[in-house]
Amino acid sequence: MNKTQSMQQLLDEYATSHQNKTNKLIHYFAVPLIFWSITAMLWAVKIPYVENLAIVSTVIASFYYLSKDLIVAIEMIVFSIVCLVLNDFLESKGFPILNIAIGVFVIAWIFQFIGHKIEGKKPSFFKDVQFLMIGPAWIVNQLFKRKSTNN
Repeated sequence: MNKTQSMQQLLDEYATSHQNKTNKLIHYFAVPLIFWSITAMLWAVKIPYVENLAIVSTVIASFYYLSKDLIVAIEMIVFSIVCLVLNDFLESKGFPILNIAIGVFVIAWIFQFIGHKIEGKKPSFFKDVQFLMIGPAWIVNQLFKRKSTNN
């Protein structure tokens, strides 16, 4: 795979293994849940000066998205902030955020693999790990029913 592909090229390539309606429906729920669960697990890793690893990871991921497409980056930053705010809320209410996140992560991945079994295609990240970042962007793109602007 060409590492300099545009966001639209990556989204288009990701879409090729997500054509089945059932698989797509599973992804609409499972991908955001996996994304949130990762932020929640990282939230549990406290570090000085920046509070936790989720904040650091969000900044790093934001640079990746910014390098690909401004609009998708803004959408992903907003989604990431929503996840971080949810993590803060859950933690402030005393929920066992790490345990919940691990459970959600495992269950959502099980559904992802079921979806790909139905689809008959391997998950895209088996070809290129970069697609772990593209999956959430693809969901955002699907939800807003538009093409990215920076090709």
